[in-house]
Amino acid sequence: MTRSRQIKLAAYLVGTGMHVASWRHPAAQANASIDIDYYKRLAQLSERGKFDMVFIADSLGINEESHPNILSRFEPITLITALAGATSKIGVVATASTSYIEPYNLARLLLSADIISKGRVGWNIVTTRDLSGNTAQNFGREEHFDHTLRYQRAAEFVEVIKGLWDSWEEDAFIRDKASGQFFDRSKLHRINHQGPFFSVKGPLNIGRSPQGYPVLVQAGSSESGQNFAASTAEVIFSIKYKLEDAQAFYRSFKGKAHAAGRSPDDLYILQGISPIIGETEEEAREIQRQLDSLITEETGLGFLSDYFKGINFSQATLETRAAELGLDRLPETKADYRKHQPVIARENPTLRELYSLLTGSHTHDGLVGPPEKIADTLERWFTERAADGFMLMAPLLPDVLERFVEHVVPILQRKGLFRTEYDSDTLRGHFGLPIPANRFATPPALPLNGR
Repeated sequence: MTRSRQIKLAAYLVGTGMHVASWRHPAAQANASIDIDYYKRLAQLSERGKFDMVFIADSLGINEESHPNILSRFEPITLITALAGATSKIGVVATASTSYIEPYNLARLLLSADIISKGRVGWNIVTTRDLSGNTAQNFGREEHFDHTLRYQRAAEFVEVIKGLWDSWEEDAFIRDKASGQFFDRSKLHRINHQGPFFSVKGPLNIGRSPQGYPVLVQAGSSESGQNFAASTAEVIFSIKYKLEDAQAFYRSFKGKAHAAGRSPDDLYILQGISPIIGETEEEAREIQRQLDSLITEETGLGFLSDYFKGINFSQATLETRAAELGLDRLPETKADYRKHQPVIARENPTLRELYSLLTGSHTHDGLVGPPEKIADTLERWFTERAADGFMLMAPLLPDVLERFVEHVVPILQRKGLFRTEYDSDTLRGHFGLPIPANRFATPPALPLNGR
């Protein structure tokens, strides 16, 4: 019996939330980003809401203008390993860069966490954008890899990691005390990889996990990033603010997957959402106004001055409109700006709103209001093929996550759009993804009748 298509849900966990001033909110725990018990409660709350996974982002460099919730925070793989021990069903996804670690080390770290979690780990593959301006110097290099080189390196990196994850076949470890045979030597494989970027012999010193190996997640927005993700990733993370833009992205990405020889049904696209939920529209708008009022002129204008180098902000306030400074039509090369420029040009936001947009806490009107409105918006985006699910990037944690779990999830469940119970123990199982075949294993021989 074929399972009907249902919404997939992920919770993006970052300290007190995506809104840059969330830490100042009266209900926020200001030191949340470095409190493991706090993160465990968030993961358990997400599991209570039957979410498919929680998602931990990362950055390898910071500066004085960085988001407060990333100035002091946990390393992601360490964190998801702890969260795996505090939960039993929900997937745990960590971000790790292909530009600043060796494949063998990362293959080992991720597979260790996957086995500890009993098959619930995902890897968010990034090549790292140098937003802080000092990432390369943190790793003994003078310059960050250029965009094209990063993705060429990433493609080889992923192939090496998957090869290492295939070092051991499923039944390689016999552990027969009577015969003294610990493992079957014929089922241990070396990758012996020699490529433009990496030379890796193998084998990896850990076997496969219950789900084969971690689910591959990616959020490429450039053409190179999209092509890489379409050929590699199993879950795609995107942020679009208009239904039509999300639908176009969905069609394009599924087409790229098909062109890469993959089934579009084996690739799930999650759209990032930052809802503001109240009992009424008016209450939700007031929550939004309260959060935005906590952004200080120094913080907002300091970030924008650093982001848009060369633009004079000395006479601006956070209520100044973007078009007054020409920010709607810059020949800007930053990927974040290119992604948001259509919104900036169309809506001419205030600098306060632009700051929220660039720091990831912007939301659109369809996601500000009572739970019924939020659920209806998600239903429309899902049924009209703008997304396979959603990444909840809560502006304020734990408040928005609690409201979503308690009030929006039950509506989606009543609509038949979201699970009421987990029916799998692994992250691959939650998404209906197959266990990857071991590339070195000999397929079983078919009987003479071919069946």
